[in-house]
Amino acid sequence: MKPAMDYIEQAINALSRLRKEQCDNIEAAAQELAKAVKEGKTIYSFGASHSFILTEEMVYRTGGLMLVNPIYPHGMNLFIRPITLTSQLERVEGLGQQFLDSVKPQQGDVLLIASTSGRNCVAIDMAKVAQEKGVKVIGITSLAYTDGVSSRHSTGKKVKDFCDIVIDNCAPYGDASVAIQGFEQKAGPLSTVTGCAIVNQIAVSVVRILVEQGIEPPVFMSANLDGGDAYNKKHLEANKDRIKYL
Repeated sequence: MKPAMDYIEQAINALSRLRKEQCDNIEAAAQELAKAVKEGKTIYSFGASHSFILTEEMVYRTGGLMLVNPIYPHGMNLFIRPITLTSQLERVEGLGQQFLDSVKPQQGDVLLIASTSGRNCVAIDMAKVAQEKGVKVIGITSLAYTDGVSSRHSTGKKVKDFCDIVIDNCAPYGDASVAIQGFEQKAGPLSTVTGCAIVNQIAVSVVRILVEQGIEPPVFMSANLDGGDAYNKKHLEANKDRIKYL
């Protein structure tokens, strides 16, 4: 099989595992987000470096919930130069607490936090402090990866240890999935494919739960559809107290 097709097969297998093994955890996460919406709480999302892609997938996105507020990984996104600095900054202990404190979360709020390896200080600190503040923490990580590496945090713990709900993104140890004959390093990471599937599963499940409870969920319409701008403006205005990114 050609490597390109092998990658598709690996992605399909990982998504199939996700469907078989993580549905209960995804539903539990959706229930927490729906509860937060119903009770007027705030929803936050964070990830360092490429894990922030999952937050970007959820925020200001057609078919996505308007109420997901990004916590930007300042200095750890792909705009920084040199880009290798992202790997160093996410290992700085205490920085995650500063990021979290900057948004002033309250008890009963919800934090979605993505970290495929689950070993770096920024994500660990954020999850730890969020729990201490009474925030519900939902972690998206690779159990195969995080269970195979050591923590870089002084507690010796990992992101999964400070989560109320843990969702396994089913990415392999090291994330890369395709072995190329004659080359040692695997290629083709899977965590973005499965991670985006997870956050969209959560979003559609939240919409379902709210509709079942008679609550109109604030969901973005494409701004490129006729009427999209007016629809979005109406719902953004109605929910402005819980939207921090405008």
